[in-house]
Amino acid sequence: MSKFASRRSKKSGLPPGTLVHIGSIRPGGIKVSLIDYSKDKLAEREVKDLNECFKLKTSPSISWINIDGLHETEKIAEIGKGFGLHPLLLEDILNTEQRPKMEDYEDYLFIVMKMLFYDEKTNSIRSEQISLVIGKNYLITFQESEGDIFDGIRARLRNNKGRLRSMGSDFLAYSIIDAIVDNYFMILEKVGEEIEDLEDKIIANPTPRTIQEIHGLKREMIFLRKSVWPLREVVSGMQRTGSKLIKKSTGVYLRDVYDHTIQVIDTVETYRDILSGMLDIYLSSISNRMNEIMKVLTIIGTIFIPLTFLTGIYGMNFHYMPELENPYAYYGIWISFIIITAIMILYFKRKKWM
Repeated sequence: MSKFASRRSKKSGLPPGTLVHIGSIRPGGIKVSLIDYSKDKLAEREVKDLNECFKLKTSPSISWINIDGLHETEKIAEIGKGFGLHPLLLEDILNTEQRPKMEDYEDYLFIVMKMLFYDEKTNSIRSEQISLVIGKNYLITFQESEGDIFDGIRARLRNNKGRLRSMGSDFLAYSIIDAIVDNYFMILEKVGEEIEDLEDKIIANPTPRTIQEIHGLKREMIFLRKSVWPLREVVSGMQRTGSKLIKKSTGVYLRDVYDHTIQVIDTVETYRDILSGMLDIYLSSISNRMNEIMKVLTIIGTIFIPLTFLTGIYGMNFHYMPELENPYAYYGIWISFIIITAIMILYFKRKKWM
């Protein structure tokens, strides 16, 4: 699916809350994985029967339920029914073109974000929507496909490192948001390297291919801004929501994520300004190259003007031209050519025209 096109027309005319999947279809069925943990124990497994997840809703431990794949709307509806999720929330989960946002449903919080990946083969940014439902003692994450950037969080849970196992579901949600934002910095580093390489190309050897690369990067930055800019409102909304699901101790960490989000946005805006200026640099470089070529051609043409003049005079077929009978005339005209050329070159150099 295009990064900028929308397929919302699939839902045209349908009543609110109708579950229609908008996005790419994952091969195979939906995969549900579960990590149930407390300070002293942890259980991790793949879930075949969704009723196993519903029983954990009132469990004293913290449950992280991760769903890979959104194309089976019946199962998404079953999950929503089991956890008492609003139909409009499920509708937003299935629409993978959502703008990042946060909504408070009192008993749970709903967050939509964009998880970004950098494709080394095509040097492009790939996006995946991730939706979070934060409950009192559970966190449900909905992903479009299998594979994410949360292996570090899973490792910390398994190894009981840090305070993750001793905190609530809100801290787990913070950890996921923090991982997503930190990954933005990695994406920006890759984009920054592309921009530096492109600047060198523009100055050293600009080509028509260069202008295509500039426009490609500008489109990537528009897409990146669209994915990152609303995240500031999401994190700020989590701080200000006043929900009982967000503990005061987690608010400190959310402020840190907010600062990181601002840094990402500032970097994106800086890159956009650089890319806008690079188009002017490209046009200036092309103009300078053309001026250099024209200067060389002008110098060559200027040198040959007097030589052509002399050649034209002695190329006239008059019978009575005294120099034509001189045995040394041919050598004399060549000496004149050389002297005139040398004088003109010295003059151009003194004027710093060459």
